[in-house]
Amino acid sequence: METTVTFNIDGAACTAKPGQTILQAALDNGIYIPHLCNYEGLKPAGACRLCSVKAAGRYIAACHTPVNDGMVIENMTAEIEDMRKAVIEMLFAEGSHLCPSCEKSGNCELQAMGYRYRMLVPRFPYLWPERKIDAASSKIFHDAGRCIKCKRCVRGLANKDGFRFFNLINRGFKTRIKIDAAVISDISDAQAERAMKLCPVGAILRKEIGFKQPVGTRKFDANPIGGSDSILNK
Repeated sequence: METTVTFNIDGAACTAKPGQTILQAALDNGIYIPHLCNYEGLKPAGACRLCSVKAAGRYIAACHTPVNDGMVIENMTAEIEDMRKAVIEMLFAEGSHLCPSCEKSGNCELQAMGYRYRMLVPRFPYLWPERKIDAASSKIFHDAGRCIKCKRCVRGLANKDGFRFFNLINRGFKTRIKIDAAVISDISDAQAERAMKLCPVGAILRKEIGFKQPVGTRKFDANPIGGSDSILNK
C-alpha cells in the first residue's frame, strides 16, 4: 500500500500523505498557497477560489483537490498571482471594507492579502452595498457589509445539539449569512470568541471588547500573511 505521494510544485519536489489536498500538502512542505475560506479543521468550501493553482493545463482549487502521485503544479506564476490579486480587489470593491475604522484591522486576513498584493485602487468599480448589521445577540454582532461569504462561521460553529449559529440564505449574488436568533441566544463566551476568530474579516465581532488589542501588536502588523514569497513583492 502506497504511503507517500510525490508531487512537484513550482519546480520543488514534495511529498504528501495519500488523500491530502494540494493545499494541505503544500503547507506541510513549507509552501504557501494563498487562501481565505480554508481553515484548519473545517471541511473545505472552495468559496473564495484564492487558492486556485494550475495542473495539467487546468485551474483547480487547491483546498478541494487531492494531490496525486506525479502531479506537477503551478502556484506562484505571474498569471496566477495576478488572478489572485483580482479576486482580492473584487472582494474589496464588492463590500464595505473601511480598514482604518475596523476593529479587525491588523488581524484581518483580507486586509493582509491586500498588503501582500500591494493593492492600491481596485480595477473594479465600488458597489457600496447597503447591508444591515445584526446586533440582536448579546455577545456578538454581524456586519453583512464586511462579510466575504467564506462560510467559515457556518462550518465551524454549532451548539451542543448540532444546530448552527450561522446559516446561508438566498442564492447567487443574493446569498448572505443569517444568524439564527434562537440558537445564538445560548452562545457561550468561548464560542463567541471562536466566531470572531473564524471570521477572516471584521464581519463578526465580540461586543464590549472593541479595540482591546493595540494597533501595532496585531497578527499581521509585523508579519505579512504567508511570508514574503509572492512574486509581486520581489
